[in-house]
Amino acid sequence: MQHFALVLLLFSKSTFLQNCDSMLSGTVVDMHDGTLLSGATLIIAGIEQEVQTDSKGRFTFSNLCDQTYTLQVSHPYCLTSGFKIKISGNTSKVFKLEHHIEELNEIIIQGKNNTEQSKTLKQIQMSNEVLERYSSGSLGDALNSLSGVSSLNTGNTVVKPLINGLHSSRVLIINNGVRMQDQEWGAEHAPNLDINSFGTLTLIKGAGALQFGGDAVGGVIVTETPKPLLKDSLFGKTISSASTNGRGGMVTSQLNRSFQNGWYGRVQGTVKRFGDFESPEYILSNTGTFERGLSANWGLSRFNFGFEAYYSFFKNEIGILRASHLGGAQDQIRAIESSIPLIVNDFDYAINAPMQEIDHHLFRIKGFKRLKGLGKLSLQYDFQKNDRLEFDIRRGSDRNKASLDLELDTHSLQFDLNTSLTADLNLKTGLLSRYQNNFAEPNTGVRRLIPDYKKYDLGVFSILNYRPNNQWIFEAGARFDFSYLDVYKYYRTSFWEFRNYDELFPELVVRENINQILTHPELKFYNPSATVGVHFNFDQDFNLLLNYSVASRAPNPSELFSEGLHHSASRIELGDLRFQSERGHKVSLTLERDEDRFGFSINPFYQSIIDFIILEPTAIQQTVRGNFQVWEYRQTHAELLGLDLDLMYRFSNTLSIQHQSSLVKGYDRIKDEALITMPPVNTSSEIVYQNPKYKNIRLALQSAYFFRQNEYPNVNFEVYIPQEEQFKLVDVSTPPDAYHLLNFSSSIDLKSVSFGLFSIDLTITNLLNTSYRNYLNRLRFYADDLGRNFLIKLKFNY
Repeated sequence: MQHFALVLLLFSKSTFLQNCDSMLSGTVVDMHDGTLLSGATLIIAGIEQEVQTDSKGRFTFSNLCDQTYTLQVSHPYCLTSGFKIKISGNTSKVFKLEHHIEELNEIIIQGKNNTEQSKTLKQIQMSNEVLERYSSGSLGDALNSLSGVSSLNTGNTVVKPLINGLHSSRVLIINNGVRMQDQEWGAEHAPNLDINSFGTLTLIKGAGALQFGGDAVGGVIVTETPKPLLKDSLFGKTISSASTNGRGGMVTSQLNRSFQNGWYGRVQGTVKRFGDFESPEYILSNTGTFERGLSANWGLSRFNFGFEAYYSFFKNEIGILRASHLGGAQDQIRAIESSIPLIVNDFDYAINAPMQEIDHHLFRIKGFKRLKGLGKLSLQYDFQKNDRLEFDIRRGSDRNKASLDLELDTHSLQFDLNTSLTADLNLKTGLLSRYQNNFAEPNTGVRRLIPDYKKYDLGVFSILNYRPNNQWIFEAGARFDFSYLDVYKYYRTSFWEFRNYDELFPELVVRENINQILTHPELKFYNPSATVGVHFNFDQDFNLLLNYSVASRAPNPSELFSEGLHHSASRIELGDLRFQSERGHKVSLTLERDEDRFGFSINPFYQSIIDFIILEPTAIQQTVRGNFQVWEYRQTHAELLGLDLDLMYRFSNTLSIQHQSSLVKGYDRIKDEALITMPPVNTSSEIVYQNPKYKNIRLALQSAYFFRQNEYPNVNFEVYIPQEEQFKLVDVSTPPDAYHLLNFSSSIDLKSVSFGLFSIDLTITNLLNTSYRNYLNRLRFYADDLGRNFLIKLKFNY
C-alpha cells in the first residue's frame, strides 16, 4: 500500500510539472485549391475539446499539454478526417480536407469563386453584385472604380483598362479561362467582351500569375462565369436600364438549369443601344454605340471529373467623335484651341464614319480529371475569331468601304496539372501551344497598317506554393515562352531606306517594285519570366505580401510593322523592325488589414522596364485625306513607381465610408523626362448606407477628385500654315485642369408575386453637371467629357 501511494505521488508530480498552457491554432482549407473553410468542427479525442472555424477558416485550442493528440476535423461538405499532432509550446497547423461534391454548392450559395491566382500579389475581386451596377457600361468602366486602375479612353465609348500606368498588350484579359486575342495592341481597341456574361472579376496587379502568360507587365484581369449549382434547379435574372445621356438603354438576361447528377447549362444575352452622348454644353456628335452579346455554356461537374463547353459572341458598333477627324493643319490647330468642337450636329442614333465595327467569337472546351496520387489534370482547347473594321470619312466609290479590315484567328491548346506534393507543398504546372493567323484585307483602297502574319507560341510554367503553417505562404514560379512570327509585308521604298533597313536587313527582301518592297521577316523571341514572393499573416487580421516578378514581353506586330494611317485613331503610326523584347522587373509590397469594422490596404510598387516600347507624337503629315499627327514607336528605359491606398471604416451595421487613392509616376530614363499617358493622382471617397433589414435599401454618395497631371513630356511641334504664311505651335502636351465629380447611387429590393426578387436602382453620375476634360481621354483636344446622366435600372430574379 505504501509502495502504491509512492507511485501515485510520483505520477501526480510528473503530471503537475507538465506544461499544459500551450495553444494550438491554425486554419482549415480545401486540399485542392486552398479555399478557407468556415464552419468546420475540430474535436480533440480524449479531452473532448471542440471548436469551430470562423468566417476566415481559423480556429484556436487553449490549455493543451505538450504531448501528442488525435484530432477529428469535419465539415458539412467534406469527408471527415483524423489527424495526429504533437504539441510543443504554442503550435500552428493547417488542416486540409478532401471536398465532397456537395461542397461546390456551398461556394455558389455564398456567391464566391476561388480566384486566388497568386498567393503573394495584391488581388481585388469584384462580386456579381458590384458588377451588376456597371451592367449598362463596359469592363473598363467597372475596373476604373478600383484603386490603381485608370481608363485610357477614346471618347466615352472606347474604354481600355490601365493598371498602374500600363495598358494594351501589357495587360492580359482572361475571359472564362481563355486569354483574349482581339487586336489589343491598339490604344483605341476596347476589350471585346460583355460585362454581363461573367459573374466575378479579379484584378491582379503584377506579372506573378504566370499560368496566364509571362508578358503581363502591367497585370491580369480574370473574369469567370458562376460555378454551377449542383442540384435540380431552374433560375435566372433579367436586368434592364435606361439612361438620359445617350437617350438609350440596355437589357440583359440569363437562364440557368442544373441537375443533381452534375449536368448543367446556362444561356445569356445582352443588347445595348445609345445615341449621341452629351457634354454639359453640347452634343458629342457621332458617339453612339450598338452592342450585342451572347454566351452559353454546358457541361458536367463531378468531383473527380468533368467538362464544359463554352461559346460567346460579341458584336459592337462604335461611333468616333466626328469633330476629331478634320482636314488640314489649320483645322487641327483651330480644334485644339477651340473651347467647343468644330462640328456639332443635332442628336442622332445613327453611327456614321468615323466608326468601328467589331465581331468576336470565342469557343472553349475544357475537361478535368482528378487522379489519385497525382492531382487535378486539365486539358483545354479554345478558338477565337476577331473581325475588326474601321471606317474613315471617305468620298467617291470607297466611301462605304472599311479603311482597315483585319481578321484574326487564334487556336490554343493548354495542359495543366495541379498537385499536392506534400501536405504543405503544392505544385501547379502547365504547357501551352498557340497558333495565330492575321489577315489584313488588301482591297480597302488604303495602305494596310499592319501586314499579314502567322504567329506560333509555345509556353511552359511551374509555380510552387509552400504553406508551413497558417501564418506563412511562400511562392516561387518560372515560365518560358517562345514566339515565332512569319510575316509578309510591303514597305514603301522611301521608308525602307530612310530607316536604313536596306543595309540592316537586305536578306528580308523578296521582291522590289517601283515604289515598294515586298519583305519576308521571320522573327523569333525567347522570353523567360519568374516570380518569388511571401505572404505573412500576423495578428489574425493583418497580412503582409511581398513579391518580386520578372516579366518579358515580345513586341507585338503593331509595334514592329505599323506604317500607315490608323483611321479610328486619326493618326499615322510608325513601328520599328529593330525592336527587342521588353524586360520588366517589379517589386510590390502590400500591407492590409481585413476586419469587419476597420480595414485598409497599402500597396507601394516599383517597376523598371528595359527596352520599354513607347508611342508618342512627333509631327504632322499632309496626306490626300488631310493632315494627320504622326506617332512613332521607340524603345527606352522606363521606371514606374506608385502607391495605391484603400480604406474602409464602418460606423455601424448600416453606415460605412470607403476611400481610395492612387499615385503613379513614370519616367523615361534615357530622355530624363516623364512618360506620356501616365494617370494623374486621383482620390475618391464614398459614404454608404445599407440596411438589409429594410428591403436591403442602399444609398451612396461618392466624391472623386482628379488632380492636374504636373509631370508630362513636351511633345509639341510646329506646322506651317500656308494661308497665314507662318508656323504655328500644335500643343498636344499641356494637360487639362483638375476636376471634381459627385456621383449618387441607390437601390432597394422588393418582393414580387411573379418573381423571386425585384429591385430598383437609380444612379446619377456627374451630379453637378461639371465640364471637364480627362487627361487620359485621347479626344480631349476636341471636346469635353460626359455631362450629367440619370440611369434607372430594374432587376428581376426568378
